[in-house]
Amino acid sequence: MNWLRNFMAGRYGSDQLGWALLILYLFLSLLLPGKFLRYLCLIPLFLFWFRFLSRNVLSRAAENRIFLQKAEPVFSFFRKKSAQYRDREHRYYTCPGCRQTLRVPRGRGRITITCPKCGCTITKNT
Repeated sequence: MNWLRNFMAGRYGSDQLGWALLILYLFLSLLLPGKFLRYLCLIPLFLFWFRFLSRNVLSRAAENRIFLQKAEPVFSFFRKKSAQYRDREHRYYTCPGCRQTLRVPRGRGRITITCPKCGCTITKNT
Protein backbone atom coordinates (compact mmCIF):
# COMPACT_ATOMS: atom_id res chain seq x y z
CA MET A 1 0.00 0.00 0.00
CA ASN A 2 3.01 2.26 0.24
CA TRP A 3 3.11 2.55 -3.56
CA LEU A 4 -0.46 3.90 -3.55
CA ARG A 5 0.40 6.44 -0.88
CA ASN A 6 3.41 7.56 -2.93
CA PHE A 7 1.33 7.72 -6.11
CA MET A 8 -1.42 9.83 -4.51
CA ALA A 9 0.99 12.21 -2.76
CA GLY A 10 0.28 15.75 -3.99
CA ARG A 11 -2.86 14.77 -5.90
CA TYR A 12 -6.27 16.33 -5.26
CA GLY A 13 -8.46 13.31 -4.50
CA SER A 14 -12.24 13.35 -4.19
CA ASP A 15 -14.59 16.11 -3.09
CA GLN A 16 -18.28 17.01 -3.38
CA LEU A 17 -18.03 17.91 -7.08
CA GLY A 18 -16.30 14.60 -7.76
CA TRP A 19 -19.06 12.67 -6.02
CA ALA A 20 -21.67 14.65 -7.97
CA LEU A 21 -19.90 13.72 -11.23
CA LEU A 22 -19.91 10.04 -10.25
CA ILE A 23 -23.62 10.14 -9.42
CA LEU A 24 -24.31 11.91 -12.72
CA TYR A 25 -22.36 9.19 -14.56
CA LEU A 26 -24.35 6.42 -12.86
CA PHE A 27 -27.64 8.20 -13.51
CA LEU A 28 -26.86 8.77 -17.20
CA SER A 29 -25.50 5.29 -17.77
CA LEU A 30 -28.73 3.77 -16.48
CA LEU A 31 -31.07 6.08 -18.40
CA LEU A 32 -29.48 6.75 -21.79
CA PRO A 33 -30.32 4.26 -24.53
CA GLY A 34 -28.16 3.55 -27.56
CA LYS A 35 -24.46 3.08 -28.02
CA PHE A 36 -23.55 6.66 -28.97
CA LEU A 37 -25.35 8.18 -26.00
CA ARG A 38 -23.65 5.69 -23.69
CA TYR A 39 -20.30 7.08 -24.83
CA LEU A 40 -21.50 10.58 -23.96
CA CYS A 41 -22.25 9.49 -20.42
CA LEU A 42 -18.55 8.64 -19.96
CA ILE A 43 -17.69 12.37 -19.95
CA PRO A 44 -18.57 12.85 -16.23
CA LEU A 45 -16.52 9.75 -15.37
CA PHE A 46 -13.47 11.10 -17.20
CA LEU A 47 -13.91 14.48 -15.50
CA PHE A 48 -14.03 12.72 -12.12
CA TRP A 49 -10.78 10.87 -12.76
CA PHE A 50 -9.12 14.00 -14.15
CA ARG A 51 -10.03 15.92 -11.00
CA PHE A 52 -9.19 13.00 -8.72
CA LEU A 53 -5.64 12.55 -10.11
CA SER A 54 -4.91 16.24 -10.70
CA ARG A 55 -1.93 17.85 -9.02
CA ASN A 56 -3.34 21.36 -9.48
CA VAL A 57 -4.97 21.47 -6.06
CA LEU A 58 -5.81 25.19 -6.05
CA SER A 59 -7.80 25.04 -9.30
CA ARG A 60 -9.72 21.93 -8.21
CA ALA A 61 -10.54 23.53 -4.85
CA ALA A 62 -11.80 26.68 -6.63
CA GLU A 63 -13.99 24.53 -8.91
CA ASN A 64 -15.42 22.72 -5.89
CA ARG A 65 -16.11 26.01 -4.09
CA ILE A 66 -18.05 27.33 -7.12
CA PHE A 67 -20.00 24.06 -7.31
CA LEU A 68 -20.92 24.28 -3.63
CA GLN A 69 -22.12 27.88 -4.02
CA LYS A 70 -24.33 26.93 -6.99
CA ALA A 71 -25.65 23.74 -5.36
CA GLU A 72 -26.36 25.22 -1.93
CA PRO A 73 -30.06 25.98 -2.65
CA VAL A 74 -30.61 22.34 -3.63
CA PHE A 75 -28.75 21.03 -0.57
CA SER A 76 -30.65 23.46 1.65
CA PHE A 77 -34.01 22.31 0.24
CA PHE A 78 -33.26 18.65 0.96
CA ARG A 79 -31.90 19.42 4.45
CA LYS A 80 -35.10 21.33 5.25
CA LYS A 81 -37.37 18.58 3.92
CA SER A 82 -35.39 15.96 5.84
CA ALA A 83 -35.72 17.92 9.08
CA GLN A 84 -39.47 18.33 8.49
CA TYR A 85 -39.83 14.60 7.87
CA ARG A 86 -38.05 13.75 11.14
CA ASP A 87 -40.14 16.24 13.14
CA ARG A 88 -43.11 14.06 14.16
CA GLU A 89 -44.57 16.58 16.63
CA HIS A 90 -45.44 19.29 14.08
CA ARG A 91 -47.23 19.70 10.73
CA TYR A 92 -45.88 22.02 8.07
CA TYR A 93 -48.06 24.15 5.81
CA THR A 94 -47.28 26.77 3.20
CA CYS A 95 -48.88 30.20 3.38
CA PRO A 96 -50.89 30.85 0.20
CA GLY A 97 -50.08 34.55 0.33
CA CYS A 98 -46.31 34.68 0.73
CA ARG A 99 -45.18 31.02 0.43
CA GLN A 100 -43.79 31.10 3.99
CA THR A 101 -43.49 27.70 5.71
CA LEU A 102 -45.70 27.53 8.80
CA ARG A 103 -45.14 24.99 11.60
CA VAL A 104 -48.06 24.00 13.83
CA PRO A 105 -48.34 21.29 16.52
CA ARG A 106 -50.00 18.01 15.59
CA GLY A 107 -53.17 16.72 17.21
CA ARG A 108 -54.90 20.05 17.88
CA GLY A 109 -57.88 19.41 15.57
CA ARG A 110 -59.10 22.15 13.25
CA ILE A 111 -57.19 25.37 13.88
CA THR A 112 -56.80 28.77 12.26
CA ILE A 113 -53.21 29.58 11.36
CA THR A 114 -52.11 33.20 10.96
CA CYS A 115 -48.96 33.82 8.94
CA PRO A 116 -46.56 36.02 10.92
CA LYS A 117 -45.05 37.42 7.73
CA CYS A 118 -48.09 38.58 5.74
CA GLY A 119 -50.99 38.16 8.19
CA CYS A 120 -52.93 35.76 5.94
CA THR A 121 -55.11 33.26 7.82
CA ILE A 122 -55.84 29.66 6.83
CA THR A 123 -57.87 26.96 8.55
CA LYS A 124 -56.38 23.45 8.57
CA ASN A 125 -56.66 20.15 10.40
CA THR A 126 -53.57 19.15 12.36
